Amino acid sequence: MFQLGIAALRPTPLIRLGANAPIHLPPQGGKETKRSPFVPILLGDYAPPRYLWRVTEQPRLTEQIAAVRLPEPFLQWFAQRGWSPRAHQVELLATAQAGQSVLLIAPTGAGKTLAGFLPSLTELAGRPGKRPGQARRGIHTLYISPLKALAVDIERNLGKPVEEIGLSITIETRTGDTPAHKRQRQKLAPPEILLTTPEQLALLIAAPDARRFFEDLHYVVLDELHSLVTSKRGHLLSLGLARLRSFVPGLQTIGLSATVAEPDELRRWLVSQNPPGSMAELIVVTGGAKPEISILDSEEHVPWAGHSARYATPEIYNEIKRHKTTLLFVNTRSQAELLFQELWRVNEDTLPIALHHGSLDVAQRRRVEKAMGENALRAIVATSTLDLGIDWGDVDLVVHVGAPKGASRLAQRIGRANHRMDEPSKAILIPANRFEVLECRAALDANYLGAQDTPPLVNGGLDVLAQHVLGCACSAPFHADALFEEVRTAAPYASLDRPTFDRVIDFVATGGYALKNYERYARIRLNKDGLWRVSNPRIAQQYRLNVGTIIEVPALNVRYIKAGSKGSASRGGRVLGKIEEAFLETLTHGDTFMFAGKVLRFEGIRENECFVSNAPGSDAKVPYYGGGKFPLSTYLAEQVRIMLDNPQRWKKLPEQVADWLRFQADKSVLPKRDDLLIETFPRGNRFYLVAYPFEGRLAHQTLGMLLTRRLDRAGARPLGFVATDYALAIWSLADMGRMFLAKKPSLSQLFDQDMLGDDLEAWLAGSWLLKRTFRNCALISGLIEKRHPGQEKSGRQVTVSTDLIYDVLRSHEPDHILLQATRADAATGLLDVSRLAEMLSRIQGRIVHKHLEQISPLAVPIMLEIGKMPVHGEADDTLLMDAATLVEEAMGTK
Repeated sequence: MFQLGIAALRPTPLIRLGANAPIHLPPQGGKETKRSPFVPILLGDYAPPRYLWRVTEQPRLTEQIAAVRLPEPFLQWFAQRGWSPRAHQVELLATAQAGQSVLLIAPTGAGKTLAGFLPSLTELAGRPGKRPGQARRGIHTLYISPLKALAVDIERNLGKPVEEIGLSITIETRTGDTPAHKRQRQKLAPPEILLTTPEQLALLIAAPDARRFFEDLHYVVLDELHSLVTSKRGHLLSLGLARLRSFVPGLQTIGLSATVAEPDELRRWLVSQNPPGSMAELIVVTGGAKPEISILDSEEHVPWAGHSARYATPEIYNEIKRHKTTLLFVNTRSQAELLFQELWRVNEDTLPIALHHGSLDVAQRRRVEKAMGENALRAIVATSTLDLGIDWGDVDLVVHVGAPKGASRLAQRIGRANHRMDEPSKAILIPANRFEVLECRAALDANYLGAQDTPPLVNGGLDVLAQHVLGCACSAPFHADALFEEVRTAAPYASLDRPTFDRVIDFVATGGYALKNYERYARIRLNKDGLWRVSNPRIAQQYRLNVGTIIEVPALNVRYIKAGSKGSASRGGRVLGKIEEAFLETLTHGDTFMFAGKVLRFEGIRENECFVSNAPGSDAKVPYYGGGKFPLSTYLAEQVRIMLDNPQRWKKLPEQVADWLRFQADKSVLPKRDDLLIETFPRGNRFYLVAYPFEGRLAHQTLGMLLTRRLDRAGARPLGFVATDYALAIWSLADMGRMFLAKKPSLSQLFDQDMLGDDLEAWLAGSWLLKRTFRNCALISGLIEKRHPGQEKSGRQVTVSTDLIYDVLRSHEPDHILLQATRADAATGLLDVSRLAEMLSRIQGRIVHKHLEQISPLAVPIMLEIGKMPVHGEADDTLLMDAATLVEEAMGTK
């Protein structure tokens, strides 16, 4: 059933639309008849007429629809092509023409992006031409996308109908890839529709002429809104919208989203929170063809551990040959490099296969995107750079290699196939290991149920607010009272109190109490007129070089040179992209590694560049990318626990995986849905504890750090731990199993919730993780600047600077605003404390201990992970895990 509805501040019933009836718009007199001719008006996903307005069921909607007007060129254009609109597209246009902001939630292929532009196109089409001598007009519509590639794609797809209708509308993109001369020209002669990113908006509103530049702005269209609002990019964007609303009080926003768990959060985000709780209108589209998703039931052995899925490479290649264009998604850039190499290894038919991820040079990414748009590729291996609303030609299959980590993420990626609402998307999930089989099954079931697990929104970051305050000062002097009221209209900052805001202002002005004597931290000054101004022009220049919230891991350019020259004879050839500094530091001259789909020979490093040459052979390392891992969603984690607790659901699993679970039930026990299973067993001259919380890697890492502290105090002499998304393993010199049986300590004491009190504080005091989080906050807030005119600090230089400041603040100003921001980030980010707290609460009185004589089948995957960890000291020999031996022990065949 197709559903459509508008909801204002009070609940409004949804309108149910007939499945096969055409849309009828009332004639100008407003009288509805079943034989009224429909007026084709939409730039949507063009399909035969299907839906009927039951206008008598919603009087307010009837009035809005009756008021919809289109210029004659639109009518002629649509009539010539025999196209007709979708109901939600008409409703969005009517809502916008009534002066309301609106959120459209629709499945992939429903034409929501172009529907979002209809208000702008119809309004611009009817706008009178510019008279001689009339001042230039500013931007009419601002389109904001989370991805540069998405903005480029929209420009391409929107430009064609605009040209064919004969509209005199200028459309341009402005991203980090846009040349400086073009960005400067856009400031002088802005297009009517500007397609950009959150970072570019922050730069634009920080310009001295920002108010004049945006004075003609009518609409802000926010595409893939769900992916924007959950991060610090979303916090910065919300503050930018608040500033735009101060320039243009009547500004309307149009939010477009395909996947969202809590629509009301997004509705509040779209509009001013003055008065508090205000919400945009809501249009919800459900229905569409259900996707066809399957999990690869491989004839090969499914690995116990690992993330490469090499075992399935021949079967993946066969699927590529059977389809026109296949989009292969992975979760990390290193996985993308490895999969690309594996596919080329078996590519006997020399099919055109390409690679796309964020570390590749922009020119190479654009070449791949152009080839995709022209349907010149049979397969593309990609990361999240292509998992949003881009419509790339004839993609008819999505292959997800590795577990998706979230039901909403999977739905988003699957929608890249066919990209049409009325045609089913086809997808195949390729689990990389046995636990991932369970996760893939849970994600598949969730997709058919329509379950969403987008993360909840959090309060705005104080480091982001500090950056915005400085940006406002770069634009024009401001009064603190007025800025405070403006900031509170942004949903993430609606609960901000005045004392905290004043502390942020003081931080931007002095650096805080401990740093106030250093002139370099005095970025704004309060004048006698009560206005805050930038201290000097250099501050504004530095701000523009460092704006944004995306913290890139320190990386070096990868540049070709002649083999053996070490970069000394020449500055080298073309740049392939960037690789993280930490990985390159592990290489010596002559080492080979994979990057940009090639095997490269490491020739050396000079300044900020890594020099390479082509290398023969396939025995190469894969670069490590620190920012590419997704956390396992809470929803999928719970579904995996439910699956383990219900043997009836094992029938849908591959037989080898179902057998694995049956062996576990025979040898040990399987955890119940809300229980925590703890297994202890000896191996060699060490003792092991394996816990199965299923709460994600971040929460498990924090749990492991806290448990090892407690076990050390109890005399267990722990040597180390390793965490995955599913389990946690700790090894020690003492027999932890016998200690727990003797209740010295008891497991209830060991896993007591009080570990998140003093233990957590004590561990954080000496942890490098908090320093790492502080480093990010310092960069975002502008306390430390990475980029300077003509130069850029290395990652090591930035880290040294932030570590020194962190130590000073902890000693002399422990309540500093940046330390407050750091703790808040750590709780939800690197440490995932809130999720760990929920787990500890859930398992109270539900801990199941199984003391075993040898390893269990369920423990094999995480024990294999131990063998991959760099371990030093006396435990080295016993920690080298052999997969065959472990499996034999677990299955009782040895």
